[in-house]
Amino acid sequence: MISEENRKGLYGLVLAGGKSTRMGSDKTVMTWHGQEQRYYLADMLGELCEDVFISCRAEQTHDIANNYKVLTDQVEGKGPLGAILTAFNTYPDKAWLIIASDLPLLDEETISWLIDNRDPNCIATTFESPHDSLPEPLITIWEPAAFEAIQSLFQENISCPRKVLMRNLERVKIIKPNNPQALLNANTPDDAAQVIKLIQHNHS
Repeated sequence: MISEENRKGLYGLVLAGGKSTRMGSDKTVMTWHGQEQRYYLADMLGELCEDVFISCRAEQTHDIANNYKVLTDQVEGKGPLGAILTAFNTYPDKAWLIIASDLPLLDEETISWLIDNRDPNCIATTFESPHDSLPEPLITIWEPAAFEAIQSLFQENISCPRKVLMRNLERVKIIKPNNPQALLNANTPDDAAQVIKLIQHNHS
C-alpha cells in the first residue's frame, strides 16, 4: 500500500506522442492487456497518482477518448523531453511520474515500488536499467526541482532525458527494479513477438 505522503503532489503522465517509426505501427494503441496501451497505463496510474494525463502531439488530440485528460506538446520536435517540459510548464508545483508507452510488461507492483522509494529531496527517483545499468528516464518520478535542470539542458539544445539524470547523478535516487522484466522495451516487431511470448508464458 503506497503511503499518502509518497503519493502527495504526484501526477502521472503517459507518453503517447511518439511516431513509433521502428515498430511500423502506433505502439500506444497496441492491446497487450485487452485495451490500448495508453489507456491501460493511464488507468494503472490513476490508482496510484493524484491525477493522470496522456501526452500527445496536437494532431493526436482528437484520437484520445474523452474520459482521459490530455496534455498537448507545447514544445514540438523534442520527443519525451518536450512532453516533460510541457507537464512542468502546466503544473510546475507537481512531481511527475513519467511512463513511456513502450513498456508492455509494466505492472502496478513495479510502479508502486518506484513510488514507495520516492525521495522528494532529489530531483528524480528512477530505476537502474537491467539492460545497461544506466538510469531509466522514461519510468521516473521527476520532482518540481527537476524543472530547472531540464530547462538548463534544453537551452543547450539537448533533448535527451537520460542526460538530465546523468548530469545530476548526485541529486538522483536510482533503485534496482523489483521485477526487471517489467522494464522491457518493445520498439520493433521482433520485440513485440518476444513480449507476446512472455505474456503467454506468464499467464500459463
